Amino acid sequence: MANEVCFRNMDQERPWLLEQYRSRGGYEVLTRILQEKRPPEQIIEEVKASGLRGRGGAGFPTGLKWSFISRNAPGQKYVVCNSDEGEPGTFKDRDILRYNPHQLIEGMVIAGYAIGATVGFNYIRGEFWEPYERFEAALEEARAAGFLGRDLLGSGFDFELHSHLGGGAYVCGEETALLESIEGKKGQPRYKPPFPAHFGLYGRPTIINNTESLASIPVILEKGGEWFRNLGVENSGGSKLFSISGNINNPGVFEIPMGTPFSELLEMAGGMKEGRRLKAVIPGGSSSPVIPGEQMMELTMDYDAIAGAGSMLGSGAVIVLDDSNCMVRILERMSWFYAEESCGQCTPCREGTGWLYRVVHRIESGQGRPEDLELLDDMTTKIAGRTICALGDAAAMPVQGMLRHFRDEFEYHIEHKRCMVD
Repeated sequence: MANEVCFRNMDQERPWLLEQYRSRGGYEVLTRILQEKRPPEQIIEEVKASGLRGRGGAGFPTGLKWSFISRNAPGQKYVVCNSDEGEPGTFKDRDILRYNPHQLIEGMVIAGYAIGATVGFNYIRGEFWEPYERFEAALEEARAAGFLGRDLLGSGFDFELHSHLGGGAYVCGEETALLESIEGKKGQPRYKPPFPAHFGLYGRPTIINNTESLASIPVILEKGGEWFRNLGVENSGGSKLFSISGNINNPGVFEIPMGTPFSELLEMAGGMKEGRRLKAVIPGGSSSPVIPGEQMMELTMDYDAIAGAGSMLGSGAVIVLDDSNCMVRILERMSWFYAEESCGQCTPCREGTGWLYRVVHRIESGQGRPEDLELLDDMTTKIAGRTICALGDAAAMPVQGMLRHFRDEFEYHIEHKRCMVD
């Protein structure tokens, strides 16, 4: 049941080429939609029926998001793909851009047809030179074949698609900061409401979806929403790309059905390195709270199971930690990242992320104080939920998770001025 959706072409030579994509039925779904002049509402309902939830981290139902846009509203509308993959531990979307760009293009054109948009943008992380160039080449192929541009396949429907290379700021993964960046402004999140469905790119109605979400659309419409939903489990339909890294033998990206036991994913990734014990797992990228290893081995990889354990599935970036890892050192590195990447717009995040890092760094360097742990607890409650975007929450949640499950290591650091695993 692996590689059913976004990675189903991975057994081909040079799968990123249009010829290879079309040999497996690529663009046939789009062609049928345009030739049949399929009602857009029917497409949106099928996406709703699939149970597809946003694969970038938030997990919001994709079909529901599309339905927020009034197709009959006058003026321009936009489809935006968020390929600004910056969450530490996440490396799945770049593989879609590298190996299956045409499926993403087809998904974006279908999304445009469904909401009445004629222009799309793919915002690609600034460091992704190879994925960017490969996506650009795919755009040229699609344009030459009549799948982009004016009057697609004689249907009367126009759709043009552009790629936009980001500047390397993590905060531009937040949807409204991304829009600001495309518009040529400083990449800072907007206040919401208004939401992008009503006031998005250039002030026009806009849908913003993750790379994996949009790349799933052609397969959903080919095989049916019910088929996709049944790949997974209740409330977590379909398959999912998981980026798994850390102290394992075979790190990489694996596409598996939602609801697959973590133990099976770990086995696919080659298991733990010889002689090492599973200590903990960060299940959804660096912003998701850590889960102890024994507990994680009993969980399945879906939204509800991970949330029930006090964490979140997030972007599907699974970081596996063995018993050689110091959790204080791990948290120090994550706290530094969020302090560096805060855009500075909100005081709790601008000041709080730096403060969190300085306190954790103090503990890691052997200068911690007994009151530091209570200080960290208090600071996280003053940051989370008090910022325009979720970066403040992303900085606070790892601290809360580490102190909840591995407080003894922090206490040992403070008392003995060294790490308990050294």
